[in-house]
Amino acid sequence: MQQPLWQPGEERISGTNITAFIRAIEEDWNVNVENFDGLYEFSITEIDKFWMSLKDFGGVIAETWGDAVQETPGRMPGTRFFPDARLNFAENLLRRRDDSEALVFRGEDKVNRRLSFAELYDQVSLVRQALINIGVTSGDRVGAYLPNMPEAIIAMLATSSLGAIWSSCSPDFGVKGVLDRFGQIEPKVIFAAEGYHYNGKSHDCLEKLAEIVRALPSVEKTVVVPYTRDAPAIDGVKNAVWLGDLTNPYQAADIDFERFAFNHPLYIMYSSGTTGAPKCIVHGAGGSLLQHIKEHQLHCDIKPGDRVFYFTTCGWMMWNWLVTALASQATLILYDGSPFYPDGNVLFDYADAEKMTLFGTSAKFIDAAIKAELEPAKTHSLQSVRLICSTGSPLAPDAFTWVYDHIKRDVHLASIAGGTDLMGCFMLGDPTGPVWKGEIQARALGMAVDVFDDDGQSIRGEKGELVCTLPFPSMPIGFYKDDDGSKYHSAYFERFDNVWCHGDYVELTEHGGVIIYGRSDATLNPGGVRIGTAEIYRQVEKLSQVVEAIVIGQQWDNDVRVVLFIVLREGLALDEDLINLIRSEVRANCTPRHVPAKVIQVSDIPRTKSGKITELAVRDVIHGRPVKNKEALANPEALTLFENLTELQD
Repeated sequence: MQQPLWQPGEERISGTNITAFIRAIEEDWNVNVENFDGLYEFSITEIDKFWMSLKDFGGVIAETWGDAVQETPGRMPGTRFFPDARLNFAENLLRRRDDSEALVFRGEDKVNRRLSFAELYDQVSLVRQALINIGVTSGDRVGAYLPNMPEAIIAMLATSSLGAIWSSCSPDFGVKGVLDRFGQIEPKVIFAAEGYHYNGKSHDCLEKLAEIVRALPSVEKTVVVPYTRDAPAIDGVKNAVWLGDLTNPYQAADIDFERFAFNHPLYIMYSSGTTGAPKCIVHGAGGSLLQHIKEHQLHCDIKPGDRVFYFTTCGWMMWNWLVTALASQATLILYDGSPFYPDGNVLFDYADAEKMTLFGTSAKFIDAAIKAELEPAKTHSLQSVRLICSTGSPLAPDAFTWVYDHIKRDVHLASIAGGTDLMGCFMLGDPTGPVWKGEIQARALGMAVDVFDDDGQSIRGEKGELVCTLPFPSMPIGFYKDDDGSKYHSAYFERFDNVWCHGDYVELTEHGGVIIYGRSDATLNPGGVRIGTAEIYRQVEKLSQVVEAIVIGQQWDNDVRVVLFIVLREGLALDEDLINLIRSEVRANCTPRHVPAKVIQVSDIPRTKSGKITELAVRDVIHGRPVKNKEALANPEALTLFENLTELQD
């Protein structure tokens, strides 16, 4: 009989925020909730009551809430939460103003900085005054081309304090990738670093920055942040000014926070853009704030004084997710650079040095740590770490076991999943429940997550489409310049009427958890049988010889055949013995239909800027179809490895 990998003790459960919130719910509404399962059921059957109690429990600062929780309840798209509420996002994140640490920053081995809550508040005040002087007002767009550094957070908070809209890209984006995004939203101001550090090297951004702002007539001021050098020449960048020169005329002062509508736009985020121009997804201030407070305080059990780390860039929604932990009065631990420089222990070193309580990473990092044969449990204390989060792609069952065997045994491991589209998670952790191998623990509170078959019927214990059947506060308020809402509707609501269809191929388990089998549009259909790509990755990537894999379905002989591409460890070459081993592992642990018809060695696999492999792009290449937006890829040159392969001709 299967046993859980981890189970919290009664003392730990009783001290969680979830336990305290359950008591608050029971007192507020005179109901008997008892445990997480009861709370989840309450959260989707009594939606208004749940979100009302949550905003009180989270201490959300607002001028008014009004009487209504939902406008046009149940309609998707169209529902607006707290239509009469008014708040300021930045005010909620700047609620502390003391000398405790707010931000800790490390830029590889080059830069170390610390800011207190008081210093953060004052820096936001200075940048805010400068933005007012430039003429930035509510609804204006402010872009960022920055690493994950304190100035990114300071500029975002200054922007949102004015009701302006923040949108960011990481500095590893190429010129076209940035223009594909900022060219659509026409920012008035851009914040950018003159360079960044990665893998022990400094990378200059000024030439790219000059080209970007030249192509954006909307930009009235380019604010350059020194990072890799003190004062390189910036006169080649249009309307450029150093951040210090911009803020020098001002004195830090109390911020007079104007309160805006709950659904006032806060962020413009972007789809990955690998199937065309990136979609500009507009998220509201109140919905983003409430969703993150729920995920942080309930699902992650973040409390004041916790030290929260997530390995992310400013081009990934996990950066936005991380920053909101300031609203829970946590210290943010920031890192810019390679997670394997100078070696694979650098983030575990950082965790010990800064006493992280939440260590956030990706399934790809954990897989790389396994392949590198790291042993952090033997080389590090990690005593302070209570929670390890993993996202970006499904965490393989063996990776769950590895975390407990090789990182820390008494730790809450939470695989989490959702996306940019909802500025949060559909499935994530439950600090009061057991962790089962290969399963995301729970559906997110307040999210009516279900699994539908092809006919739109709810199913259990079978694979199907991940859907959400009721509205939630962090639904996008729309797509930018999608005036009639047609693009927004087609993205999520075209397949099932009045139901959000997320595009993941999943299964709800007997434990109440979720297993993700891959993206729906990347599923394989050999012989008409639907197969999730993650099922194959789980078997292949646990082999020590394999560094990474990507699998696609090739149209062949009036059917689809499974083709597996693999990157092997340095010095290894694919031979019949390894092909047979791969096929036998897949056959033994999946089904004969999962077994790849072709196994082909490649030297690299294309991935997005946030590290996700791009199955659809590879599928297009091998079928001779154009890839619409190569600029969305971190390594577009890898696509050439899949062109005109003789192995796929027979």
